[in-house]
Amino acid sequence: MALAFDEFGRPFIILREQEKKTRLRGLDAQKANIAAGKAVARILRTSLGPKGMDKMLQSPDGDVTITNDGATILEQMDVDNQIAKLMVELSRSQDYEIGDGTTGVVVMAGALLEQAEKLLERGIHPIRVAEGYEMASRIAFEHLERISQKFEFSADNIEPLVQTCMTTLSSKIVNRCKRALAEIAVKAVLAVADLERKDVNLDLIKVEGKVGGKLEDTELIYGIVVDKDMSHPQMPKRIEDAKIAILTCPFEPPKPKTKHKVDIDTVEKFQTLREQEQKYFDEMVQKCKDAGATLVICQWGFDDEANHLLMHRNLPAVRWVGGVELELIAIATGGRIVPRFQELSPEKLGKAGLVREKSFGTTKDRMLYIEQCANSRAVTIFIRGGNKMMIEETKRSLHDALCVARNLIRNNSIVYGGGSAEISCSIAVETAADRHPGVEQYAIRSFADALDAVPLALAENSGLPPIDTLTAVKAQQVKESNPHCGIDCNDVGTNDMKEQYVFETLIGKQQQILLATQVVKMILKIDDVISPSEY
Repeated sequence: MALAFDEFGRPFIILREQEKKTRLRGLDAQKANIAAGKAVARILRTSLGPKGMDKMLQSPDGDVTITNDGATILEQMDVDNQIAKLMVELSRSQDYEIGDGTTGVVVMAGALLEQAEKLLERGIHPIRVAEGYEMASRIAFEHLERISQKFEFSADNIEPLVQTCMTTLSSKIVNRCKRALAEIAVKAVLAVADLERKDVNLDLIKVEGKVGGKLEDTELIYGIVVDKDMSHPQMPKRIEDAKIAILTCPFEPPKPKTKHKVDIDTVEKFQTLREQEQKYFDEMVQKCKDAGATLVICQWGFDDEANHLLMHRNLPAVRWVGGVELELIAIATGGRIVPRFQELSPEKLGKAGLVREKSFGTTKDRMLYIEQCANSRAVTIFIRGGNKMMIEETKRSLHDALCVARNLIRNNSIVYGGGSAEISCSIAVETAADRHPGVEQYAIRSFADALDAVPLALAENSGLPPIDTLTAVKAQQVKESNPHCGIDCNDVGTNDMKEQYVFETLIGKQQQILLATQVVKMILKIDDVISPSEY
């Protein structure tokens, strides 16, 4: 740290405790930051594409996560470096905005940083590099618009949507039954989508998993699945044309808020107390019966006596159902959530065509299916799988597929996958570089080189010779001026992604390029890192 001297030559301290702080300045700081960014990108590079590898992460308390989803890997990795944290934020924002392409965006940012390092070593000012990148990203953004294709689908013809979701699922563990899962995802999104407003509320799709069975048993239920069973073993297991009372009040005698003590010194007093309680329960059950309910779903517990009464009065009931599930049940059945027994009335009841209890395998696990609802705007995807990690990973993969289907409903433009869009942008940016005088053109060319990182990684992960494959595809794109040629990862025998049906959403790709460029610009502008030193 530099000391400052006053006019008498006496040193004085500017920074507090400066001897305890470490400081990187100038090019060193940029290089250290770029190294950190590249390190994060290198971890994710191998999990890109259909042949990408999975990562196994163990949390401090011993939970194991096996995943291929870039955002999840970075969330679970306990990152300490500030710049690496920026990369984690980057993939998280891609996840929130688009839902898919979280690995690609980090690989892209890492490649941009790598190219920037070479430029900085040549002595080009970081701000000029950042400005060049900004120009290049605009060129790439507009070029993506040009090569994208509109893509017609309707509620009857869902094939195009399914194809795009299959592209997303092909890089996950679940790719052996990606066809079935993609169809489930698309049907679920279309069930809750508002096609006039082009809006999809993903909260209405509940993803529920249960260990056991096989992945092929995953199903879409037009209704709600609740992980609960009837409160009394002798209640009927199947109710048709159910009228459902949805309660948030407990089946218990009312308790005074204050502390209280009841002195009972004779048998008679005890009898009256008990009769009083029984009267309470009687009234509660009677109110439910009077409203015409044939099934009670309650957020709280029941007294044993209430349970017994409900059983005798032939009123099946489910207890301890969570708040979110209650809301979904209310949306699906068109019922109202009732906070007090006094307020129960026939019009507040929800209606469902069939409520059944289903048990799984040899275990005592039972679940309630509420199907054929009055308002089928809430659906459940029910996942089965061999173990817990598999189910968690399938949930994440399905979330990606649901997001892709939602994005396509919002904006139905697509570009072709397999690195073809990146190669095409790279060629366009390369050509545009000649039109820019000044130092920026070096940065624009570097941006074009960085765009090749995604197809290179795809080729590398698929076991193809990366540079040969990339140059061959690039040459083919230039020769045929066909922006659909990409890396043939699955060894189908054609490079044309249109024939392979490999699609990606346009907004997803554009967001990737914009976000990656923003983060890289931010990292390049840092030239001084002051951090407290470790002891």
